[in-house]
Amino acid sequence: MRRFIISGAPGAGKTAILRQLELDGFGVVEEAATDVIAAAQARGEDEPWRDASFVDAVTSLQRARQIRASHQLDEVQFHDRSVVCTAALAEYLGYSMSDGLARELERVREEDIFEKRVFLVRNLGFIKPTEARRITFEETLWFERIHEETYQSFGFEPVWVERGSVEERVRAIREWVVDSA
Repeated sequence: MRRFIISGAPGAGKTAILRQLELDGFGVVEEAATDVIAAAQARGEDEPWRDASFVDAVTSLQRARQIRASHQLDEVQFHDRSVVCTAALAEYLGYSMSDGLARELERVREEDIFEKRVFLVRNLGFIKPTEARRITFEETLWFERIHEETYQSFGFEPVWVERGSVEERVRAIREWVVDSA
């Protein structure tokens, strides 16, 4: 099974791309942070990312989803973010790397879970805030840089998915996946 990561700054269009890839028949593994935020907000925590335990909650859910997905029979899987994104998030939020995050990063490296090229979806030139996405466009640019640098520091090669329609972006990803087979 070939597992590809699709990542990028909040609001870059990753979800629309992943939904189309799923409709096209590819396996998709959902992002964890948004669900951790939604669950915490449902419990009355307005900004759960302000607690350092948020990073470990995201890491734990990502791990569980990745392990569950490893039992599927997909030839190609696309993961909406990964634990490397969580390392970038920890840096962005100003948290030091927890033991849990470090162990998961090491497990992913040792087990060679993901393809070494990661699709980084370029920002759209604007940001639409949501309950889980409370970030300015300028902050997304900084977050985009942190993602690129973090992935490179863990030995991944960024493949930029440039601005365009969902169809154009999906076509670029599919062409790369077919060409690299």
